[in-house]
Amino acid sequence: MKAINPKTIIISRTDSIGDVVLTLPLAGILKKCFPKAKIIFLGNTYTKPIIQCFENIDEIYEWSKIKELDFQEQVDWLKSLQADVFIHVFPRKEIAKLVKKVNIPVRIGTSHRLFHWFSCNKKVNFTRKNSDLHEAQLNTKLLQALGVNENYSLEQLSELVAASKILPLSSQFESLLKSGKKNLIFHCKSQGSALEWGVEKFISLSKKLDTNKYNIFFTGTENESQYFRHLLPKQENIIDLSGKMSLDELVSFISNADLLLAASTGPLHIAGICNVITIGLFLEKRPIHSGRWQPLGKNVFIIKDSNNPATKKFLNISIEEVLKTIQEITIQ
Repeated sequence: MKAINPKTIIISRTDSIGDVVLTLPLAGILKKCFPKAKIIFLGNTYTKPIIQCFENIDEIYEWSKIKELDFQEQVDWLKSLQADVFIHVFPRKEIAKLVKKVNIPVRIGTSHRLFHWFSCNKKVNFTRKNSDLHEAQLNTKLLQALGVNENYSLEQLSELVAASKILPLSSQFESLLKSGKKNLIFHCKSQGSALEWGVEKFISLSKKLDTNKYNIFFTGTENESQYFRHLLPKQENIIDLSGKMSLDELVSFISNADLLLAASTGPLHIAGICNVITIGLFLEKRPIHSGRWQPLGKNVFIIKDSNNPATKKFLNISIEEVLKTIQEITIQ
């Protein structure tokens, strides 16, 4: 039995790509439980291209723009949305203060943030740090405040997060994808979000893959490209796309590729929800292990580093293991 019948629900997650992707199943759950409700996502400008790929999101607002307004303008904006439920998935003190000021009827947050005791009237008691649950499963615990108590499997959450509104790929990038080969994306940096495998290993792997069977695209930001662009082999099948795509274009390109290889970073989660073959490289230590952070999706494969000394600066996974995995997965 649902506690309320909300008309407008706001989900707030204003941090990075991977975190936002693992929050998006909430929109699917809420649409099923409250089919007449409008679902609004409060995110950031950077993640908007991801959020807008999902049909269960009715409206998107960018906190990076809202926070530039003075406080009264923020209050007027939030009041205009006429929300009756606000879910703080990523706790931010300034947002909690704003939501309390507007007096949205149902204000949901974790009880593990002191400021939520003063700003939220529905506090859910669960811990992320010591839990064995996946991050996406932990996010669903916040819905208990709305009477949604189901324990969701990763398979169920993956079904709820499939991206259905991805923009078409431009001819400029579509022409790079070869139908006679497997098109692989190597995203070798992580902007500090994960323990990385190492640029040199990605490059060594690219040299070992059959040039007649594989096209390999290196992606990343322009700043990240300084770590690998000058090292890339001069081979026709190895293409540098770092710094050449907007996030919209990257999402479209990933959705049209055959496989993406990366450590635990945003593009890995994008590949998962695009249902391309997604190979994630993970250190199996809390709190960054794959059980907590592996991407959602139907074609996700995880290679684990389970024996990494504390002094190791890169994932202790062999090139041969990753090469074998790619070859086995991509066999016709």
